[in-house]
Amino acid sequence: MAGHDHHHAHDEHDHHGHEHHDHAHDHGHAGHDHLHGVTDQYRIGWAFVVIAVFMVVEIAGGLISGSLALLADAGHMLSDTAALGFSWMAIQYGKRPATMRLSYGYKRLEVLAAFVNGCALFAIAAWIVIEAISRFAAPVPVVGKTMLLVACAGLAANIVAFMVLHGGNRENLNMRGAWLHVMGDMLGSVAAIVAALVILFTGWTPIDPILSIVVAVIILKSAWGIVKSSAHILLEGTPVGVSLADIKTDLEAHVPEIRDAHHIHAWSITGEQHMVTLHVLPVAGVAARDAVSAVQRRLAVRFSIAHATVQVEEDICLDTPDHDGAATCCLERRSPGSRHSIAAPRN
Repeated sequence: MAGHDHHHAHDEHDHHGHEHHDHAHDHGHAGHDHLHGVTDQYRIGWAFVVIAVFMVVEIAGGLISGSLALLADAGHMLSDTAALGFSWMAIQYGKRPATMRLSYGYKRLEVLAAFVNGCALFAIAAWIVIEAISRFAAPVPVVGKTMLLVACAGLAANIVAFMVLHGGNRENLNMRGAWLHVMGDMLGSVAAIVAALVILFTGWTPIDPILSIVVAVIILKSAWGIVKSSAHILLEGTPVGVSLADIKTDLEAHVPEIRDAHHIHAWSITGEQHMVTLHVLPVAGVAARDAVSAVQRRLAVRFSIAHATVQVEEDICLDTPDHDGAATCCLERRSPGSRHSIAAPRN
């Protein structure tokens, strides 16, 4: 209790110290993000060069050999080249500072790029399946030796690109999308190699469109994951791994400066940058700024959320419940000593 009183006696000193600490933390966090951004952009740039060069090789090889598996892999590489270029540009523009019109800057371009990349993969997969079906109806002669050589070169290129991207920030949707693209290319090259070997040793050409469809399915799986994750962010969904109910319970249990937390909302600017807004009712005698600081510290330590907007209430929450009926705030007056439990909003 004496320690508590001592804290309030030096309230102003603590406040300035806390501000300095927060500034240092934010600066370190920003520096960490900047380092990741530069490294990710460098890796994506090199992967773009490798994939673009060997995409041309595979297109030529596919046309010369007549292999759909090679053309399918080249088509995937074409989408990868566009995706990697788009991702590089998104990171480049994302470095621009915030403006009055774009208060969060251009960070969302990364998410938008990932969404477009995922949709492009759906289109590529559909083309592969349609072409494979037509080849079952009208088989095309395939030169197995040329197909094998080009497929092996393509696999080597994909392995190089995969190793370049492997050390990137996997939480970043752009990096994860690029990594999945290249991994799909690797599997496509392996499928083309297997098809070439089967054709060389048995002459059975239907293996080419069959394995092309397998590659298409792999592409669709990757595409769905990227589109789902990016769309969730664009729709302001609650970040994966963050529970509004857990935030409420944790704050009320571990932040002695408050006795109630409610009207909690969480969303993401990017895959790594999460935001929270909430209302709190402080304990009697606790200053509003102390309650805010305590809540922000707890959110940063427990949930790794560095940006939180906290609205402090005296005894009444004036906001109305959400349209879905979720009891996100309390409308009735609470007695000073009460601790009212408020349900977290439904996702």
